[in-house]
Amino acid sequence: MDNTLLYMSPFSTRYAGEDMKYIFSETKKFTTWHELWIALAKAEHELGLNVTKEQIDELVANKDIIDFDVAKAREKEVRHDVMSHIYAYGKRCPKAEPIIHLGATSCYVGDNTDVILMRESLQLVLKKLVQVMKNLSSFSEEYKELPCLGYTHLQPAQLTTVGKRASLWLYELYMDALEVERKIDELMLLGSKGTTGTQASFMELFEGDETKVKELDNIIAREMGFDNCVKVSGQTYSRKVDSMVLSILSGIAQSASKFSNDMRILQSFGEMEEPFEKSQIGSSAMPYKRNPMRSERITSISRYVIVNSLNPSITAATQWFERSLDDSANKRVSVPESFLAIDGILNLYINITSDMVVYPMVINSRIMEKLPFIATENIMMEAVKRGGNRQELHELLRVHSHAATLKVKTEGAQNDLIDRLANDNKFMLTKEELMSELDPMIYIGRSASQVTELIDDLIKPFVAKYAENKELTAEINV
Repeated sequence: MDNTLLYMSPFSTRYAGEDMKYIFSETKKFTTWHELWIALAKAEHELGLNVTKEQIDELVANKDIIDFDVAKAREKEVRHDVMSHIYAYGKRCPKAEPIIHLGATSCYVGDNTDVILMRESLQLVLKKLVQVMKNLSSFSEEYKELPCLGYTHLQPAQLTTVGKRASLWLYELYMDALEVERKIDELMLLGSKGTTGTQASFMELFEGDETKVKELDNIIAREMGFDNCVKVSGQTYSRKVDSMVLSILSGIAQSASKFSNDMRILQSFGEMEEPFEKSQIGSSAMPYKRNPMRSERITSISRYVIVNSLNPSITAATQWFERSLDDSANKRVSVPESFLAIDGILNLYINITSDMVVYPMVINSRIMEKLPFIATENIMMEAVKRGGNRQELHELLRVHSHAATLKVKTEGAQNDLIDRLANDNKFMLTKEELMSELDPMIYIGRSASQVTELIDDLIKPFVAKYAENKELTAEINV
């Protein structure tokens, strides 16, 4: 059928990268099932069951061949996806057919594959997080001494620097990366636990030998590149695992959304811009527009990831005893799409941070518009040193500041606060002395040092662990 007549997920057509899409492809899923059946056969052979090396070699030789048409036709008959692929693999491997999936239940391939795919996806997410951290580190270092207006409540507050503000984005990603790294290390396979998690079928196969049944899981884990299998389970691994993983992805989305919203506001202020290509069109109606399209998309997709993290949480909360099937259809959608969405977000984040544009003149003009107000505390302290009354001066500053603000807002006039204070003999300061308090560098505190400390103490050591990672760039689809 013509694909234009079918719904296509925008995560596949627009947002996610090729590597992440492959991880959740049908080919990757079913070749992983084959690998798990091979691992089970090897373990059973090693532990003395009647599974031959010839059978294992046949399975290995056909590991990457998926007979999709055969499996699809069989599933129409039996209405069971795992049995259909056992059938298709058996047709390809007639010698091994009798021992494929021996002693296992469907979750042996389904759940173990899910864990494997989540771990590989987290590893890809970590690579992209590291790249964004490198981009932001360079940016923060470059602009660590460039003063800009700080904001609390989205109202002008004490100054910060462009680099210090970027370090806030960077530090949140560092926290996310630590969580991703920890979860990669913690993930364990389900192993082969049987229909209710008791391994009863394997106790039967191994004639009650618990040592061999336990070693079966250990061998499977090693074959699949894991240190351990979970100690206890029902038929499935605990669905809290999915909940925890998507919670981490939600955290990344939260950090990315904070960045993207800041960028959207800064672009509105004219202080910074995301990359804008030479022939890019901002609006079909308004040719002058330079919309922050990339940042808006991060905000939008992040919202989806944050909300979607509720799916496995609710699923984990409603599992019944040793197994329920209300998880299956939900997790087939919620888990892959969260990863595809995060991949799209990180591609955008890499793209934006590789070429952010800063406008120092606009930033400085906005500082100088507000700096007389920001300087009032320093002015008050200097006037007190000259014999003024702190409480009286505070009240005068309040009155003069509000009057100057009113004039700016109602008349569109320049901020005349310095002139007002120079003409008030209670302050005992000349206009020249007052103007000397309007050097922005006086008001940035330890901004530059904090950026350096963050990068040297935390970011560089973390990124250095992944020095072998190649530099990533990201092309985006509109």
